[in-house]
Amino acid sequence: MILIIDFGSQYNQLIARRVREHQVYCQIEPPDISLEAIKALAPEGIVLSGGPASIYSKGAPRVDKGIFKLGIPILGICYGLQYMIDSLGGKVISSTKREYGFAELNVNKQKGIFSGVDKKTRCWMSHGDSIGTLPEGFTITASTSNTRVAATEDIKRQFYGLQFHPEVVHTQAGKKILANFLFAVCRCKKSWTMKSFINHAVEEIRQQVGPDKVILGLSGGVDSSVAAVLLHKAIGRQLTCVFVDNGVLRAGEAEHVIEMFKKNLHINLRFSRSGKLFLKKLKWVTDPERKRKIIGRTFVEVFDQEAQKIKNVKYLAQGTLYPDLIESRSAFGGPSAVIKSHHNVGGLPKTMKLKLIEPLKHLFKDEVRLLGKELGLADDVVWRQPFPGPGLEKCRHHGRPADL
Repeated sequence: MILIIDFGSQYNQLIARRVREHQVYCQIEPPDISLEAIKALAPEGIVLSGGPASIYSKGAPRVDKGIFKLGIPILGICYGLQYMIDSLGGKVISSTKREYGFAELNVNKQKGIFSGVDKKTRCWMSHGDSIGTLPEGFTITASTSNTRVAATEDIKRQFYGLQFHPEVVHTQAGKKILANFLFAVCRCKKSWTMKSFINHAVEEIRQQVGPDKVILGLSGGVDSSVAAVLLHKAIGRQLTCVFVDNGVLRAGEAEHVIEMFKKNLHINLRFSRSGKLFLKKLKWVTDPERKRKIIGRTFVEVFDQEAQKIKNVKYLAQGTLYPDLIESRSAFGGPSAVIKSHHNVGGLPKTMKLKLIEPLKHLFKDEVRLLGKELGLADDVVWRQPFPGPGLEKCRHHGRPADL
């Protein structure tokens, strides 16, 4: 497990995606995470992300410096490197020239995280401040024409720093560099697969739910569909799915969902024709954020009504994904720039009577699709595009059926 500290970089989710592509599990946490919480997670390594702030600016994000005494390998990227150097007694200086874009990286030694990397390779820079003085124990491992300390390491303490971004495709050897950190330094194993996730999730769901019943809002999209099949695998008939006609479905979509989930997969399914209710509440609303909140609240209202018809319902299941949590956390005061809040996260009322269960909350969209395939869902569900959405427009221009 790798812990990624979110210092506000636009590339944070990309770091996590790159780590998981190597079949290593990782989590993104805000810098105010406590040292005790970090110890409880027991990560094999820590990545300090980049961020837009200057290390010396007021309110610059900081994590507990105690992480440097845990004996855990740490990789600092951009701002994360600068935070590490400053915390350990080095000095960060403001550059006279901002470096942004491609740069030629000159690697001093092809060992450690640069093992197997060419001596000269292109990397992607995005920084204003630079490293002035290194703390004791650190050596320079790579430079560019504009940045003397483009990479550094303290082998004894297993601290590594990169002024460039290895997670973006523009950095030619980025994948190799991250792999070296994960496997050569942190000694991680490739254990993060959807098969292993299913085994763990099924057991976790059963422990959380016990003998109680769960209700899930089924939209027919990939997230709720995969969540429904996973929950059904774990608790069977304890799950009841509610398919809500919100008034803006595709032609024939309701019949398709009922056929697939009720008749083919034998999942408990209730159909709620609520289109008039949704459209009435959305009338004259144009702001996307308000729409998401309204949709979230209305879904919960419908769920409550349906739940009252079923005895012993204690849980509301949602197809919340990891980006939903990360992006919405930013909207509620996290370090990253706000992208958007999500109805799964920000639209639930405090008076909701049901407990939440979110079996996909640590997965990215591509992982959910892989999970769906592993669970045996058909391609037309796994690759289903949101409606309405830009994916459908792209399909139309390529002459492919919109439902693909």
